Amino acid sequence: MSNTTEELRPLPAPTAHVLRQRRRAQLGSLIGTTIEWYEYYIYGATAALVFPALFFPSDNQLVSVISSFASFGLAFVIRPVGAAVFGHFGDRIGRKTTLIVSLIMTGLATFAMGFLPTYQQIGMAAPLLLLFLRLVQGFGVGGEWGGAVLVSLEWGDQKKRGASGSWPQMGTSIGLILSTSAVLLATALTGDQFLVWGWRIPFIFAGLLVIVGLLVRLSLEETPSFAATKAAGEIEPNPVGTVLRRFPKELMLSALIRLSEQMPFYIFTAFILDYATKHAGYDRTFVLMGTLVAACVDLALLPYFARLGDRIGRRKIYYIGCAVLILMAFPYFWMLDSGLPAVAFIAISLSLLPHALQYGAQASLISEQFPVNIRYAGAGIGYQLASLVAGGPAPLLAALLLASFGTGYAVAGYLVLGGVVAAIALRFMPNRSDNAL
Repeated sequence: MSNTTEELRPLPAPTAHVLRQRRRAQLGSLIGTTIEWYEYYIYGATAALVFPALFFPSDNQLVSVISSFASFGLAFVIRPVGAAVFGHFGDRIGRKTTLIVSLIMTGLATFAMGFLPTYQQIGMAAPLLLLFLRLVQGFGVGGEWGGAVLVSLEWGDQKKRGASGSWPQMGTSIGLILSTSAVLLATALTGDQFLVWGWRIPFIFAGLLVIVGLLVRLSLEETPSFAATKAAGEIEPNPVGTVLRRFPKELMLSALIRLSEQMPFYIFTAFILDYATKHAGYDRTFVLMGTLVAACVDLALLPYFARLGDRIGRRKIYYIGCAVLILMAFPYFWMLDSGLPAVAFIAISLSLLPHALQYGAQASLISEQFPVNIRYAGAGIGYQLASLVAGGPAPLLAALLLASFGTGYAVAGYLVLGGVVAAIALRFMPNRSDNAL
């Protein structure tokens, strides 16, 4: 097995072919993750705005919302399974093939959601079909991140690892921009018919995006790290088993450091659509526009903070992200509840600042914990395990906290807890920033 303590060595100047493949890897990982996350976030937006009435109707609005957010969280349960399965094959047959399969799987599931009959049409079969497609979607996304990040990192400049890892991470922001824009456009085009059939348009559009993503990913070559490992006969026969046996600490800490990034992200982009419209009194378009601005701010700042992390240290920039989340949690809900639209819009627009600080650095922090022949499995599982403790439960727990305490400050306390736990977890995560990828 590769040595996890192998240090960076001076590398020869990259050839023209390597530079060309590096650019393709960066672009391919960015476009692929953009499409995957567009598809994933479309569900998050409609889980707050559409699905409670059309797929989970109830005499009690709270029950409908909680049921819808529970379906949103269901995909997070399956994501670690997807990471394990795709990680097994990604470490055995290569990164490229698994990335193509994950893109097709997620895209077809999202496309099919656009044609689902509602509860009023086929009864209980409607939410069951929706849940099945959500599981397929989550399984595919579970395998996406590890492969996309490794393609960019393993082709990238070793001395600029944070910047290299930020390319697929920016796909999250662009996917959110596209998904929010799609919902806004569908709302504007269909008006009162949005809840009848207009919500289907963003899902159907996903089918076209998959074709674009496939064309880009088919042009990629396998990464040099994996190709060299395969040529040397060092392919691990059971990468998932090896990761679970030898790196349980790294897996758990990889999940916990995401409590300050993934959990608030889904509160600020999914739960807030319900909170701001039903409890703070703002209309859907107002909140979606604020979310769109937040995604643009995130996209603009994420690569800057990733490059800054390469200069001052990725761990340091991650700690700063934890501190920013802790400091902004209570003021965020005070601003939403102020009754002043301008103040509320500023709060929504700046809500993803902790995400921008941490998400670019995160790819390298997690990936460098594992050697190359088990890296797809290790990084993917560690990253996706956070779905069980951070992303998946977040909107649901936020809705329950709001119902129990009647105030957004209860949700703010939840955010503060996430920032504290993530900072403690990072303190115990091994520092392997000098390890070779």
